Amino acid sequence: MTLARRLRHLLRRLPRPRTLRARLTAGLVVLLAVSCAAVGVAAVVELDGFLTGRLDQQLQQTGPSFPQSLEHGNYKPSDRDGDERADTRRQAAGTLGVRLVKGQVTNVALVPSGADPDLTVTLTARDRAALAELPVDGRGHTVHLASIGCYRLLAWPGRDGDVLVIGLPLEPVRATVQRLELVAAAVFGVALASAGVAGALWVRWSLRPLSRVADTATRVSELPLASGEVALPSRAPESDPRSEVGRMATAFNRMLGHVEDALSKRHASEERLRTFAADASHELRTPVASVRGHAELALFHPGPLPPEITRALERIAAESSRMGEMVDDLLLLARLDAGRPLESHPVDLTHLVLDAVTDARAAGPDHRWTLDLPERPVTVTGDTHRLHQVLANLLANARLHTPAGTKVTVTLETEGRTAVLRVHDDGPGVPKDIQPGVFERFTRAEHRRRADAPGGGAGLGLSIVAAVVEAHGGTVTLTSHPGATTFTVELATSGDA
Repeated sequence: MTLARRLRHLLRRLPRPRTLRARLTAGLVVLLAVSCAAVGVAAVVELDGFLTGRLDQQLQQTGPSFPQSLEHGNYKPSDRDGDERADTRRQAAGTLGVRLVKGQVTNVALVPSGADPDLTVTLTARDRAALAELPVDGRGHTVHLASIGCYRLLAWPGRDGDVLVIGLPLEPVRATVQRLELVAAAVFGVALASAGVAGALWVRWSLRPLSRVADTATRVSELPLASGEVALPSRAPESDPRSEVGRMATAFNRMLGHVEDALSKRHASEERLRTFAADASHELRTPVASVRGHAELALFHPGPLPPEITRALERIAAESSRMGEMVDDLLLLARLDAGRPLESHPVDLTHLVLDAVTDARAAGPDHRWTLDLPERPVTVTGDTHRLHQVLANLLANARLHTPAGTKVTVTLETEGRTAVLRVHDDGPGVPKDIQPGVFERFTRAEHRRRADAPGGGAGLGLSIVAAVVEAHGGTVTLTSHPGATTFTVELATSGDA
């Protein structure tokens, strides 16, 4: 893995700020850190260059007097054989003097501190090679000598074809530069920490209008906007319209105004539609019942009737009966939409399931009906007639939309404080395209699940199921695929009512 790929991988693994506030604060701190680093590096480099230049000037001013004393023998032997005493007058402590002849070090001395110093220096082979490679150009060069450390060296040509080298230690320069680095790191660290805290507070204060807009949007998102009258919360506080946050708050409030106006118009339209459906259903009940009554009365006429007239009267009676049921369903939905309360008393759900399955078995003898009931009765609080209508509609849906021989299983059980009723069949399943809206009104599949089922359903059965269950504080769901369709109704038991 290359260095660039490793760097990218490391950057991807670093935690990234999530909120805009954190990103702005992090960006401010990063920019300040880069600026501080640039200033610190520039100061350190400049100081290092300045102090090194001062060493070069000092070497130039001192000249080769110290190494010359080695060249011409201006030294006195000490009492110890092999030691040399050089001319160290006006030489700073740590000054190095070296004499080279034909690239070989012949004499070397170091000015230590203290009285009667020992000038002996032991150089390694690598140190001697480094000194031999030193350019004789009158300019300072930095050389690391293993025996005595880093030195700034300057070489002159001698009068006898030799090379004279004088040097000063770089340790004071390095110590000064390191002290500057520590001071700069401490000062910049405190500055970054202070700037981070101050920047976070400043960004937080600057983004307060944006936080208010977000809070308002959160409250709006929690409102039930699907139906009914909706009262939107108060608008977000507007700030300076010349700022980006101010313009966004203004646009957001304008959008809320449009949404509230649209919801009000929709609610008014729904109310008018509900009123019309309730009034129309109520007004249609009497004429439909009258048509049905007259058709049945004509069928009881004592005199002979032509077969075609009898057939027509029978169809009029059947269709008027079906229309009457549809009118009753529409009237029930209109009442539920209006929020009219249902009856509320203990209902033995187990008994209702037994009665509903018995009726379904009589209406659909070509189906296989099975029951799975708990040992103890399941009681809920609600409207007996409407809950029976829920069961009847679910069983009728399974009977009408599945072929003969389909197995329909009705299961009733309790899960904690919840009564769970499932109606399952192994028919062809509900088409996927209508499953999302199967509980909506007038939803009908293009092709009915049972080819020989009589047509004419208005698509209100499952919508009545959903409305009645919702009025009881429960839920109804559908899961379906070829070979398995299950409607699940969940209601609170009497212990929770």
